[in-house]
Amino acid sequence: MAEVDVAVEMPAPKVTERVAREINGWPMAGVAFVLVVLGVVSFVLGIANGTGAVVVISILVFLAGLTVAGGLTPVAPGRARVLQILGRYSGTIRTDGLRWVNPIATRKVVSTRIRNHETAVAKVNDADGNPIEIAAVVVWQVEDTAQATFEVDDFVEFVAIQTETAVRHIANSYPYDVHTEDGGLSLRDSTDEITETLSTEIGARVQAAGVRVIESRITHLAYAPEIAQAMLRRQQAGAIVAARQRIVEGAVGMVELALDRLSEHDVVELDEERKATMVSNLLVVLCGDKDAQPVVNTGTLYQ
Repeated sequence: MAEVDVAVEMPAPKVTERVAREINGWPMAGVAFVLVVLGVVSFVLGIANGTGAVVVISILVFLAGLTVAGGLTPVAPGRARVLQILGRYSGTIRTDGLRWVNPIATRKVVSTRIRNHETAVAKVNDADGNPIEIAAVVVWQVEDTAQATFEVDDFVEFVAIQTETAVRHIANSYPYDVHTEDGGLSLRDSTDEITETLSTEIGARVQAAGVRVIESRITHLAYAPEIAQAMLRRQQAGAIVAARQRIVEGAVGMVELALDRLSEHDVVELDEERKATMVSNLLVVLCGDKDAQPVVNTGTLYQ
């Protein structure tokens, strides 16, 4: 069976991730604390002394401290912060800990942890038109936070939908099982090849969302209930035929070995008719489903 082309054309990303301008947040936290405390103390002293200028300055210092504190951004391990300033993307923070950025920047949290998504059991037709049930699990991770944030509405939902689409496409492209002698890829017997193809297709589909596919695996594969019994009987019949073929090959080899040994050691000399009878009897004994009942010949060989 010909290989299936899994190339999926997705729109080129307009925004890609870059490092945001940020600094260590602990020194800035100290500055913010000092400004807030200084503003409060100055305000109290200005009110007590009746100095209006000191009160105004203390208020400005206090607001400056709050502004500095507004730029403090905690970043947890396995999470990133996507920054926007006045609607424009300004960078991503991946360094964990307390960081400080422009206070007017909006900061969206994007998880960069490894995630699993398991599709629901879908009923589709395979390449032969047989209805089957299939489900898969994909392990993925956000690689480009900018694309995940700005290129799609919801990257988690996007991955889920594209994964299900890829699973259905793979199920439609290959037969559940191969029943011909020339062989070929099948969903049941070519697990490694199908898994690799599935991972490649899912990766191509979710690339626009900045997502990297780590692994994918088919978790459920079966014939649909309405044809399961018929296909089971077909598989059983094929197994019986294969077993019978192996038995016949072994029986022919044993008969050939018996005739050669009898001729080699001059145990008995048989004409062609008696050889044919012996071959027939041995094949019946070796290939029969039930144990043969022996018949003892008390006369001569030709009676």
